[in-house]
Amino acid sequence: MKIAIVIPARLASTRFPAKPLAPLIGADGVAHPAISYTWAAAQAAAAALPGQVECVIATDDARIADACAAMGMAVVMTPDTCLNGTERCAAALAGLAAVPDIVVNLQGDAPLTPAAMVAAVVDMLAARPDLAMTTAVVPASPAVLAHLQADAAAGRVGGTTAVCARDGRALYFSKSIIPHVAPGTTPVQPLLLHVGLYAYRPAALADYVAAGPAPLELQEGLEQLRFLYAGLPVGVAQCAAPAWEMIELNNPTDVPLIEAELARRTLAESR
Repeated sequence: MKIAIVIPARLASTRFPAKPLAPLIGADGVAHPAISYTWAAAQAAAAALPGQVECVIATDDARIADACAAMGMAVVMTPDTCLNGTERCAAALAGLAAVPDIVVNLQGDAPLTPAAMVAAVVDMLAARPDLAMTTAVVPASPAVLAHLQADAAAGRVGGTTAVCARDGRALYFSKSIIPHVAPGTTPVQPLLLHVGLYAYRPAALADYVAAGPAPLELQEGLEQLRFLYAGLPVGVAQCAAPAWEMIELNNPTDVPLIEAELARRTLAESR
C-alpha cells in the first residue's frame, strides 16, 4: 500500500498570519517553526503505518516552501485558489513521487496529532472499500462538554461535534453540539468531538473538487460536509484521547498553550 501524508500549509491566515513559520518552544527549550513540529508528527505517523509512505508539505507560498526546503522537508506547490486543506491535498497529488492508494491530510496547524490516530483513520479506510474518506473523533469528557455548552450559551463557536451510524459512517458534523445535550444531564452516549484529520482515496478527492462547495459546507464552515452533501460515504474512527490536549494553532494566544502541551507529550512518551 502506498500512502501520502500531505501537510497543507498557507501563509495567509486571517487570525494568525504566517503561523506555519511562527516560533514554538519545544520540550528541548529551543524555538522552532511551527510547521517543523507537524512535520515531526508526520514522520512519527509514517513510521507507524504499513507500506510505502511519502510525506510532503503542500503550500501556495514561496516563503513557506523555501523555509521548509531549508529544513529538509519535501514540498509541493499548489494553487492559491484552493479553498481548504482537502482541495490542497487534491492539488498536491500531481506533485507526488508516486500515485498513492490513500492520502492523509495532516493539517499544518495540528502539531500535536498522535501517530496512533493517523494509523486509525488509514486502517479504517483500508479495511472499508465502501468509504470515500475517513476522519477521527474522540469522546468528549464531562469537562469538555461543559466547556462547549458554556461557549454555546455565550454565543461563541466552540469545537466541532459529530454523529455517526452504528456501522461508523458519519451522519453529520456541526459546530453546534450534536446530538443535543440538555445542560445538567448525562448524554445517553458519549459526545464525539471531531479532530481535523482525514484520510482519502484519490478518486474521492477528485470527486470532492468536481462537486464544488456545498451549501452546508459554507454555512457551517466545515470542509468535510461537502463529502456528505455529495453522497460520498465518510467513516468515523473513534479514538482514545491522548495524554495531552490536541490544541491547534489558530491564534497567537494558542502559542503558550501548545508549547505546554509539547512538553506534556514529551513527558508522556518518555514514560
